[in-house]
Amino acid sequence: MGTKTALPAAELGLYSLVLSGALAYAGRGLLEASQDGAQRKAFRESVRPGWEYIGRKMDVADFEWVMWFGSFRNVILFTLSGHVLFAKLCTMVAPQLRAWMYAVYGALAVVGTMGPWYLLLLLGHCVGHYVASLLGQPWLCLGLGMASLASFKLDPLISWQNGFVTGTFDLQEVLFQGGSGFTALRCTSFALESCAHPDRRYSLADLLKYNFYLPFFFFGPIMTFDRFHAQVSQVEPVRREGELWHIRAQAGLSVAAIIAVDIFFHFFYILTIPSDLKFASRLPDSALAALAYSNLVYDWVKAAVLFGVVNTVARLDHLDPPQPPKCITALYIFAETHFDRGINDWLCK
Repeated sequence: MGTKTALPAAELGLYSLVLSGALAYAGRGLLEASQDGAQRKAFRESVRPGWEYIGRKMDVADFEWVMWFGSFRNVILFTLSGHVLFAKLCTMVAPQLRAWMYAVYGALAVVGTMGPWYLLLLLGHCVGHYVASLLGQPWLCLGLGMASLASFKLDPLISWQNGFVTGTFDLQEVLFQGGSGFTALRCTSFALESCAHPDRRYSLADLLKYNFYLPFFFFGPIMTFDRFHAQVSQVEPVRREGELWHIRAQAGLSVAAIIAVDIFFHFFYILTIPSDLKFASRLPDSALAALAYSNLVYDWVKAAVLFGVVNTVARLDHLDPPQPPKCITALYIFAETHFDRGINDWLCK
């Protein structure tokens, strides 16, 4: 009940006014610091040419963001667009097979990105968890899930499993950790759900459909197996009134956030300044406050954009995925402080 109680409009207005004034004052100092530091030698690796026509350089310290919306932007758009297109065609022609289409398309995308041996590695983890689920022992399934997750973080197992990835590219390590880690969590959710409901007799095919759903595969969010299975098994899904409008609005907000971050990185070097402690130590207190606040909000924006894009695709597939994290500026209730709602749902389940 408490999490649904909104603050009075007058109180929210007062907070917004005070915050806006404070950010405007502190942001001015941070802008001046960014301009002064643009030519420093310590900034050369992470502040590179951007909008040359207005003399602005860009903060490229976050390689993931640069890769997502730079080198791999077209690949991501092409892959997700293909998923949406094939999902729509399958929903129109054979809606009862749409879950299989999601799994096949996702598996092909994994093979194209990480190679066939990596797919076989993940299939091995899936089969292991499926066998454990047949024994009906929750402690065994949970222990195997944690061991599987640890195997992607500890040597020599991580080095051995990393050898299953073919080729080398900039985001390989990120995709390996994301795809492998989330696979372990999804397999654990499936196994525990099978133990909790032995009468339902989930199959290995159900696990593969769940795990290789492409929008969630590499970066989440985590959607527990019971929710995913119930929603993807609907033979004739029907959209609620106004749902398409909300999907378009979510897509528009994601695009607006991407543009806003690009503009911000051309004027404020919030990721590069902390790397030069000598320069940062000379900043006034207001600029340091703006720097700390900007980094906190950027982490939220990054997650909101990632989950926003993925959620838009998932909603087009008639799923109801976990919501993006709530902006840190708008938090006033402890129950809403979990950053990743999907992980929180997984832990609670």
